[in-house]
Amino acid sequence: MNRYDVIIIGAGPAGCATALFLQSRGYRVVVLDQARFPRDKVCGEFISPAADPILEELGLMDAIEQTQPVRLRGVAISAYGNEALCIDYPPHPQNARPMTSLSLPRFVFDHLLVKRLRHAGIELREAHKVDDLIFENGSVVGVKVRDGDQAPLTLKARMVVDAGGRNSIALRRLNLKQGSARQRKIALAAHWTGAQLPHNYCTMHISPPGYTGMARVGDDLLNVVLVVDSKLVKGRERTSFYTEAVLSNPLRRKYLAGAVLKGPVRAVDSLSYRVKPVPCGGLLLVGDATGFIDPFTGEGIYLSLRSAQLAGEVLDRAFRSKQFSREVVQRYEGLRLREFHKKFTLSRILQRLIYNPWLCRRVVTALAANPDLAQQLVGVLGDYMPAEQVVSFRFLVKTILAGLRPQSGKRGCKNFDFRRLLKSADPE
Repeated sequence: MNRYDVIIIGAGPAGCATALFLQSRGYRVVVLDQARFPRDKVCGEFISPAADPILEELGLMDAIEQTQPVRLRGVAISAYGNEALCIDYPPHPQNARPMTSLSLPRFVFDHLLVKRLRHAGIELREAHKVDDLIFENGSVVGVKVRDGDQAPLTLKARMVVDAGGRNSIALRRLNLKQGSARQRKIALAAHWTGAQLPHNYCTMHISPPGYTGMARVGDDLLNVVLVVDSKLVKGRERTSFYTEAVLSNPLRRKYLAGAVLKGPVRAVDSLSYRVKPVPCGGLLLVGDATGFIDPFTGEGIYLSLRSAQLAGEVLDRAFRSKQFSREVVQRYEGLRLREFHKKFTLSRILQRLIYNPWLCRRVVTALAANPDLAQQLVGVLGDYMPAEQVVSFRFLVKTILAGLRPQSGKRGCKNFDFRRLLKSADPE
C-alpha cells in the first residue's frame, strides 16, 4: 500500500529524527532517500552539546556511546596565525551540568540513525529518487518517485516533510532557495591520521584564504574542513588546492607535521542560502532544507534534530485537529524562526568579523581577557544558552572595546559602525 500519514524525503539526521518522533506517536511513516546506505557526507563531524537530550529522546545515545566518540571540551580559536585561545563550554545555566560536544565520523552517525530507524520498524526506501510533488487544491498530498530500477511510483500522504537538504525537491520545485553568488563558499573536507592536535577542542583557524575547523573524531583520526570562496577552487585540482591551503597556516602545519590524508577530499558547495516561506499546505521543511548559514563554530546537526522535534510536535497537533492547511505550515515556521533566528544572526555577525583581520584579532584578544564573555559566546554557539545574550549592540561593543584596551591609541574603533554591522546581519 502506497498511502501513509507522512512521507519524509531524506534519511539524514533531520529526516530520520522526524520519522522517529512521528512513529513514537503512532503515525505511519515512510522515509525516501535517493542514496543507498551506508553513505558519507561532508560535515564538521561534531554535534552541539544541546543535542544530547534530543539524542536521548530518540533512543540513540547508548548506541553512540558504544562507539566511544570523542568528547570535545569547547572551542579553540586562532586569528591570523596567532596561538589558539581555548574556551571551555560553561556549565549548563539551569543545572550546572558540565557540557561537552560529541565528535564522531558522519558516516558512523548516519549509520546509527538508519539502524535506529529500522529497529523502530519504520519503512525506509533506499535508492528512491523523488521527482516531483503532487498537489491537490493548493496543498501537497504526495510525491512522484523512481525506485532503484527507475520504475515510477506514486505515494500519497496527509503531510510531506522535505528533509532533502540544500538541493531538496521542494526548494527546486517551488523556487524557494535564495543565495548570493557574490559570497558563494565551498567547504572541502578530509580525514588525517598521525596529526598532533594538542587539545580536545573544536579548533578554528582563521587565515587566508579562508578558515578551517579541526576536530578529533577518533583515536588517530582528525577531521579538517576548509571553507573558502568557491572561485578560488575553480580550475584547481581539489586535493592539491586543499592541502596547499591547509598547510599554509603555520599552526596547522605544526599540528599536521607527519600526518597523512586518509581518503579523498570531499566538497560541498553553496554553503550559505536562505529559504522563502512555503506557499502551500501539506508540506514542511526540516534541517538544511530550511536554509543554511555558514556557521563558523556552529554546526548543522543540532538544527536538524531540533527542527525535526518541532515538526513532530506541530504535525501531531495537525493530525489531532485534522488540519493540514497553510496555517499549519505557518505555525511551524513561526516556531522555527523564533528558535533559530538569533543564532543565524550571530552566524552572520561572525562571518563579517572573521574576514576583517583587524577586528577579528581584537575580538579574540577581548575574549582572552574576559573569560566570562568568552564562555558566554561559546555557550551560545553550543546551542544551550540563548543567542539573545550575545546578539546585541551592547555585547558587541563591550567585546570590541575590551580588545582595544591594550592598544587604545590605535585608530579604527571610532570609525567602525557597530550598529550597521548588527543591522546588516539581522535584516528581518
